[in-house]
Amino acid sequence: MKPSLQHPLIKNNILSTVGHTPLISLSRLFPEVEVDLFGKFESLNPAGSIKDRTALQLISHAMETGELQQGDTVIESSSGNMAIGLAQACIFNHLKLIVVVDPNINLSTVKILKAYGARIEQVSEPAEEGGYLEARLQRVHALLEETENSFWPNQYKNPQNPIAHYQTMHEISMALHGQLDYLFVATSTCGTLMGCAEYIKEHALPTKLVAVDAVGSVIFGGEPKKRLLQGHGAGKPSQFLDKSVVHDVIKVDDKECVEGCRELLNREAMFCGGSSGGVVSACKKYLPSLPKGSRCALLLGDRGERYLDTIYNPEWVAKHITCQPS
Repeated sequence: MKPSLQHPLIKNNILSTVGHTPLISLSRLFPEVEVDLFGKFESLNPAGSIKDRTALQLISHAMETGELQQGDTVIESSSGNMAIGLAQACIFNHLKLIVVVDPNINLSTVKILKAYGARIEQVSEPAEEGGYLEARLQRVHALLEETENSFWPNQYKNPQNPIAHYQTMHEISMALHGQLDYLFVATSTCGTLMGCAEYIKEHALPTKLVAVDAVGSVIFGGEPKKRLLQGHGAGKPSQFLDKSVVHDVIKVDDKECVEGCRELLNREAMFCGGSSGGVVSACKKYLPSLPKGSRCALLLGDRGERYLDTIYNPEWVAKHITCQPS
């Protein structure tokens, strides 16, 4: 028998590499301000986004409780990153996956999902109330009815979603010895936001949560409007959100997401996705109101390759973003 190898750099399997992403100093991003900025670089998760954490927690918990068994079919609605995280967890655990998407999904994401062996169901029209999200959820329920041995992780309501991000905040807090003044978090289901909030509350941290929402999203109120970029915002209210633990909310539009991505790439050589760009732009807006010496962290949710046809395509930006009315 070969001797077992034990070393911190040897992992048991690919899923054991989820989490423990680096916190990176963003000293070049806005060097003119007297604020310490850090980015939690979630694109280094194995399937490329912070949603790896959520997907792993949802699937692992369901298998531990017996709700899911090998050979079953997982069915979920997703705009992209959650689907890829689930695809990774499902193929590893010998589960089938059906992902319900809408026309706004990135083509590169579709290719990634197909490579993992996921089946893709696409809705074509938004629901009258709730938009594409509601239309996707309606399709999920129909598929659950017609698919034997199927399981809906329900990232929108499953308490395992925020539980996954209790660990995310733990990692940030440990890296900064609990000394963090502001945390900027993109919102969608609000699982990440609420998981971080729970950790902050339980450990009596001084950290103030700043939620970054999309213009046209209804999470924090307002009328729903068309959004071109996926990854944050929603057409339906969050079932996790407790507004009392959120210090402030900053809304960013598609153009600001693109601009934030460009700043992050050009100044820090960090190739990130749309929600990360939104967080950067929200932080930029907020900086003038921060006390000198403040310490801020930005959750940078995913990698930029999935946006090569959109955010990082000058022709697409010129056609769809630059010409948008302000």
